[in-house]
Amino acid sequence: MPTEEIYAAIPHREPFLFVDRIVERTPRRIVCEKTFHPTEDFFRGHYPDFPLVPGVLLCEAAMQAGAILLRHSLPTGDSFQNKMPVVAKMNDIRFRQSVRPGETIRITVEHLDSVSNAHTMAATVTVCGKLSVKLTFVVMLVEKNG
Repeated sequence: MPTEEIYAAIPHREPFLFVDRIVERTPRRIVCEKTFHPTEDFFRGHYPDFPLVPGVLLCEAAMQAGAILLRHSLPTGDSFQNKMPVVAKMNDIRFRQSVRPGETIRITVEHLDSVSNAHTMAATVTVCGKLSVKLTFVVMLVEKNG
């Protein structure tokens, strides 16, 4: 179950919240976990005879963890108030290991650089100690419209 800290950090909610818990956090790095339960709806169609977590959802989990890191690493005075973390770019995505129902992923994200409101991050997602996905991405903080 996600913690209040996660709910306070990002706007995502079930069924599109892919971070269950924060394991460790420094100003430049975060480690989170997510367990994919067999009852999650997407398993019914991806693939019914051999259910897998869609790769795009593994990337989404990494980007949500990155948004949580960003929320906690901004200088005092900067905030998400009236702003939304939005992915602007994804690079060099490598899929290595499938994730199955009942498995827990470990997401590690490092904040590499910031230019204005664009924040570059690198992520790895592991399952059972094996690399599942590796990617870099850019998150921007955009003003909410109304």
